[in-house]
Amino acid sequence: MQKITTFLWFDTQAEEAARFYVSLFKDSRVDMVSRYGEGGPGQAGKVMSVVFTLAGQKFHALNGGPLFTFTPAISLFVDCRTQREIDRLWRKLTDGGKESRCGWLTDRYGLSWQIVPSGLGQWIKHPAAMQEMLTMGKLDIKRLKAAAARKA
Repeated sequence: MQKITTFLWFDTQAEEAARFYVSLFKDSRVDMVSRYGEGGPGQAGKVMSVVFTLAGQKFHALNGGPLFTFTPAISLFVDCRTQREIDRLWRKLTDGGKESRCGWLTDRYGLSWQIVPSGLGQWIKHPAAMQEMLTMGKLDIKRLKAAAARKA
């Protein structure tokens, strides 16, 4: 069993979000859906929590109501090997969501994601690549590599 698990608080969309997220990644599934019983605190029969796995990583989600919402201070960081993977995830996660800068986005449920290429950490050591990244929303591997190869 995983020792530390990310716990996500949704208003009412925990199951919908979990099913959407598992559709995006291999080795992903909804593991368990639990419902409120007669004793509350939610309406009996409505989804209370969802346990799901994304790319082998376990998550818990709760329909806890509108008291708490997500902020960009916490994000899910996705290491992508290809531009095709970046493009696919960016397109799907921004559908109903919002693009931001430097590979960040907020999905339709308000959860922040960073969709980044595997080599980003090395490339942005070069000032030109860092400056190039700062101009981007969705990250572009070719542009970042080219900038990192330039003499600063």
